[in-house]
Amino acid sequence: MPRVIVTRPAPEAARWVREVQASGIDAVALPLIEIVPEPMQGALAQARARLDEYHAVMFVSGNAVHGFLEQKTPHVRVDKALSAINTVAWSPGPGTTAALRAAGWPAARIDAPAADAPQFDSETLWARVAPQASAGRRVLIVRGGDTQGRIAGRDWLAARLAEAGVQVDQVLAYRRAAPRLGPAQCALAEAAVADGSLWLFSSSEAIANLRAALPRLDVSRAAALATHPRIAQAARAAGFGTVRDTRPALDAVVASIESFA
Repeated sequence: MPRVIVTRPAPEAARWVREVQASGIDAVALPLIEIVPEPMQGALAQARARLDEYHAVMFVSGNAVHGFLEQKTPHVRVDKALSAINTVAWSPGPGTTAALRAAGWPAARIDAPAADAPQFDSETLWARVAPQASAGRRVLIVRGGDTQGRIAGRDWLAARLAEAGVQVDQVLAYRRAAPRLGPAQCALAEAAVADGSLWLFSSSEAIANLRAALPRLDVSRAAALATHPRIAQAARAAGFGTVRDTRPALDAVVASIESFA
């Protein structure tokens, strides 16, 4: 059974390492994305205070939930408790749904792809929520940005909503940055491309950050497991010798890891 290199941001990576290890598989964290919450001020604070003015709020990830709902800022409050508003939360997958539940969002007002959906992404979510997209409604998209504070990521769902006549607002809840790899992390990466380890990628950005941090790293003999076909394509473009994709649910990931044995 190969050792698994988990490349998610640090808090998520630690959780995934525990869960993969609980399945009897060796795993180690090598976070390749750093998450920096935005200060709860300006447009972000205003959007949170006006949450009940939206028909729905789409959270692109668990990090978006944390940045929007869980910051403890004394002078900022949500005008109504989550249990008292009618706004629906749109979630692209189980991780985001779990973060919403932990933040106190009622389960009856969370729309997400089915647990057995082949993918967890905007397209799958759209198939679920498209009937809600009608002219005159307002939807807020809570998302991440780059180190310069520019909104980053796919605009596919925003475009579909706009085409349906929905007023779409977007707000930045966190920034994604490339972490600085220390000597121990660089040594881990250099060993992992040659010792049969399996790289687990849940973001194309993690692959780009690895290439930027270690541009001479030869990944031609390394294997990668990606949680979406687009991420798998990025891994192949980066030169990984063996690349497979899998559903992002834990059971599917574990089964795919075991298939490499």
